[in-house]
Amino acid sequence: MTRGKLPAGWTLEEIRRVSGDREAVALDADRPVKWVVTPGRYAESERLHPEIVLGFHGLCLVKPVDDEDWYMGSLYDDGSVDCWSAYSDLYEALRGL
Repeated sequence: MTRGKLPAGWTLEEIRRVSGDREAVALDADRPVKWVVTPGRYAESERLHPEIVLGFHGLCLVKPVDDEDWYMGSLYDDGSVDCWSAYSDLYEALRGL
């Protein structure tokens, strides 16, 4: 499994502590990610280009390239992600899981 990168200034242990998910992982960013206005309605979606992807069982947080926001979404079995919520702060995004 390819390991992804972590956000600057964060350790995996800190991410696990704040999120409450002891199995949180940094995932490979090479995957399709969409910002979906209404989940499942691809006509109303925009492709995101992930720099960092953090996995939390069926959910994930994505930080796109050239964007400071964190996007929360569903992580599917094929590795793709549909994001439906955004946070300006990683700590708040982790607490929102």
